[in-house]
Amino acid sequence: MRLRGKIAIVTGAGTGIGEAIAHKFAREGALLILSGLPDDPVCDVAEAIEATGGQAKAYLGDLAEEQHARGCVELALENFGSLDVLVSNAGVFIANAETDAYRIEDFDRTIRNNIRTAFLMTKFALPHLQKSRGNIVFTGSEAGMNGSPMFTPYGGSKAFLHAFMKGVALEQAPYGVRANCVCPGAIDTAWTRGSDSPIEPAAQAAIGAMIPLGRRGTPEEMANIFAFLASDEASYVTGALWLADGGVTPAKNDIGTHVPEALRRAPNGVLSLKHSHDGLHGKEVYRASAGRVP
Repeated sequence: MRLRGKIAIVTGAGTGIGEAIAHKFAREGALLILSGLPDDPVCDVAEAIEATGGQAKAYLGDLAEEQHARGCVELALENFGSLDVLVSNAGVFIANAETDAYRIEDFDRTIRNNIRTAFLMTKFALPHLQKSRGNIVFTGSEAGMNGSPMFTPYGGSKAFLHAFMKGVALEQAPYGVRANCVCPGAIDTAWTRGSDSPIEPAAQAAIGAMIPLGRRGTPEEMANIFAFLASDEASYVTGALWLADGGVTPAKNDIGTHVPEALRRAPNGVLSLKHSHDGLHGKEVYRASAGRVP
């Protein structure tokens, strides 16, 4: 119960890594505001947490809009009286094309959802985090360090978040506010596996070979890192880019193909997750080679 009594906002909490963070934080004792777009299963996640004795309220709205970002923070104050943790996890991964073929509307959606949302939520949360000496954990990506061919705006948006987080960490240290960033690699969600993914099926099948540990990570494995960084156990950690990519960043070959099959199995999780692969349902995804995917 390392987050017992902590009041936390989790953005992008309906699916994938966000759903896992919500369940993990609830198990650790946090009181939660879960946010997502109106079509995301945020209410379902909140209800599942409440059914197991946790406390979670849903906020549905586009957090790239000022009134919704402000409203999400205000809901935390109205329900719980203060704010200790902001998990800035909301984002999109929606197009696959070389840069000269990357549609401008997809670039705009990526910047809006990955950058503007994080900025607005940080802006409105900080006055309250200063009062509680709280912290922010952003969701970055190994793509923000290494670049991502065919997804260059996505990698660029995550690189912005990495630098933004470091600036916030330095700026807010005199107030006792910490800021850190988890940088996942390929995680087993709709973004990297299945028909909704913008990654071509053949490339999806090859992902494991590029990862030294021989497999994708799980949403629960990521949630464990977020819970540590948000907790008082990480009291001396700020301004950190926390890589969680299975070794992709230092890798230089297909070492994952040499990992024995038994070692490629993901650990047995304890969180009851239903929406790991729902993150792109109902959202327009674009692959340059295949046209739009409805």
